Amino acid sequence: MKISTKGRYALRLMLDIAINDKGEPVRLKDIAKRQDISVKYLESIGSVLSKAGYIKSIRGAQGGYRLTKPTNKYVIGDILRLTEGNMAPVECLTTDENTCERASFCTTLRLWKELDYAIKSVIDKYTLEDLVNWEVEKGYEYFI
Repeated sequence: MKISTKGRYALRLMLDIAINDKGEPVRLKDIAKRQDISVKYLESIGSVLSKAGYIKSIRGAQGGYRLTKPTNKYVIGDILRLTEGNMAPVECLTTDENTCERASFCTTLRLWKELDYAIKSVIDKYTLEDLVNWEVEKGYEYFI
């Protein structure tokens, strides 16, 4: 499984807004410069996040983006599923009911279920607030 730039940049966009919102909307061109991402690509990602109600777009000379709720209310898994789609490692686990004709005798299904659980247990464990805290700490250790 590989997270695309769309998912990674969505997290960077939201993290940048969270860190740099000092009561004023955060301008997209400033985010693009800090994150070294094109404004056009950020606009497309921002549009997805805005339509889903994750961020609010404010128009005008003093416009930009703001988060719509506190950082601890944004689960990383939700942001990734919005931008990446289902995070299941195999097609047969993308719905609640496994309709694969091989499911009853599939030797590898257990492996895929464990991998799916591992992915969800990480991406659904952390929030945008955790990322903000990690950014502030900058000396955090990776947990394995």
